[in-house]
Amino acid sequence: MRAVPLVAFMLASFTAPALASPDGKTIYARCAACHLPTGTGVPGTFPAFDGDFKRLLANPAGRRYLALVVIHGVSGTLTIDAKTYRGAMPPQQLDDAGVANVLNFIATGFAKAGKTYKPFTPAEVTRIRASGATLNSSAVAALHPLAGGK
Repeated sequence: MRAVPLVAFMLASFTAPALASPDGKTIYARCAACHLPTGTGVPGTFPAFDGDFKRLLANPAGRRYLALVVIHGVSGTLTIDAKTYRGAMPPQQLDDAGVANVLNFIATGFAKAGKTYKPFTPAEVTRIRASGATLNSSAVAALHPLAGGK
């Protein structure tokens, strides 16, 4: 019988801890290229994170819509707070914790969600991701008015 070197045995029995998702502020740094570092957006192209975002946070369909925007992106014409946007946002390659982290950063930092805000959790994002698995970016855009977006 051949002996297994101690180093090989130690490496085989070692399980590396999962890497933690970056915090929301770190993730948002890549969003800032379009939505700007202040979250004020670009008129007609990229919406600001204020009224509409805050309203959407207040109901389950709105929370689902916001998470799906991050997961699948959004494309097509959107009317947000009486302004028309004709841009496109690509899907973000984030795990569920990353999606929750960036949405929570935007909600508390730019949307001023307030004391009653219920933070997104990775488990909530997991359920949302599964419920919208067949959607694409234009289908996500169609959810905006149904989710309470104005």
